[in-house]
Amino acid sequence: MSTQSGTADPMQKHAHRRREAGEEGRKAPSVLHLSESDTPGGAPRAGYRVHRAFVEEGMDSRMLVGEKHSGDPTVEEHRPGSAPARLADRLRGKANRWTARLSDPERWNVHYTGWLGRLDPGQVNRREVDMVHLQWFHGSFASVRALGALRKPVVWTLHDMWAFCGTEHYAPDGPGARWRVGYTPESRDDSEKGWDVKRWTWKRKQRHWRRPMHIVTPSRWLGACVRESALMGDWPVRVIPYALDLQTYRPHDQTEARRALGLPPDVPLVLFGAVGGGRNPRKGWDLLEPALAPLAASVPGVEGIVFGQEAPDERPDYGMPVHYMGYLDDHHTLARLYSAADLMAVPSRQDNLPQTGLEAQACGCPVVAFDTAGMPDVLEDGETGKLAEPFSSEDLARAMTWVLEDPQRLGRLREASRRRAEERWSPETVARQYRELYEEILQRQGKAGL
Repeated sequence: MSTQSGTADPMQKHAHRRREAGEEGRKAPSVLHLSESDTPGGAPRAGYRVHRAFVEEGMDSRMLVGEKHSGDPTVEEHRPGSAPARLADRLRGKANRWTARLSDPERWNVHYTGWLGRLDPGQVNRREVDMVHLQWFHGSFASVRALGALRKPVVWTLHDMWAFCGTEHYAPDGPGARWRVGYTPESRDDSEKGWDVKRWTWKRKQRHWRRPMHIVTPSRWLGACVRESALMGDWPVRVIPYALDLQTYRPHDQTEARRALGLPPDVPLVLFGAVGGGRNPRKGWDLLEPALAPLAASVPGVEGIVFGQEAPDERPDYGMPVHYMGYLDDHHTLARLYSAADLMAVPSRQDNLPQTGLEAQACGCPVVAFDTAGMPDVLEDGETGKLAEPFSSEDLARAMTWVLEDPQRLGRLREASRRRAEERWSPETVARQYRELYEEILQRQGKAGL
């Protein structure tokens, strides 16, 4: 949710009324979330939404981040104050980026070593909170060593694979994947030369993370990866989905939404969105692109919409008109865009629980994706969209056609999509699952009676 909507007074008043009325029946555990930032980006935003779900349900929840982009008073920024401290922090960031670049010179931005960080774990350990909840890290906020030095009970929501990998936020998940076998020299890809930064990072995690943390994954696929990993295979794991602000992400009148966004009023519209998605092979734009012409041949008048990136200087012939919306960080505008579309395409090769798919369904927009990784947790096949055979562009086109070709079926898919969002991703539902987990952990540690 956006800062403006996420910190709305009515939500906090609602939570206050619940506490006044005694609906909770007992004091909820207090929690401090740690994350690189609160927004922007999918993973930081997902962590922030977990925190906001707690606040909206009346829990004592705070968030401590390295970079604060919201105006939320429940989020604190941990930034160096003095000039020497700021210089040291810049040097830490450069050191982290330099070592990460050695992992993959072409795509270093998806790697992170966690070598150096400014977070003092002692300050966190002295906080008067029951739980520390880790979210997402990718800068110079928290080091591997600092995370291992936390002494409070720790829950960690994984938004990608970095926690149990070396430097990779996403990595191959085949039988011989390095995170499965322990980053041995023998498991290294023959194309990689020089210092094995991935193994160095993984070994540091193994050395510093000796006390098991309680892992939460938003998808069953990522939970299975944790259980099969060499680093965290014997750590406790639970699957809890992301939370969505269902007041912001809600269906809007499609005609009005299209008019407001300058989109054609009476043609089928297919939506694709990811920050820089066209340049990221994992997001699968190259798999969606060949499916557009067959879709256009099957569904007369269909057009496309792309957000999260600017229009290319030279546009290929997609077989249909494509409207580029650029980067959108206003969540109310995003909700209108999802409502304007008839279908959201999420053609990822590998993804945890992409929030575009959740947001789309909350706005009554069905989703089509490949039947892989966390995507079966995003949509219900045949009920709120369609899963295609990985990684067939032809079957992707057939799945999109199936959604769009029957107006009555499309109407049923729209209704079921919103219903699924209300059942699974409401802040109340997600916060309750986390609260139950917290209480189980604290009871096991002799802190019952909260």
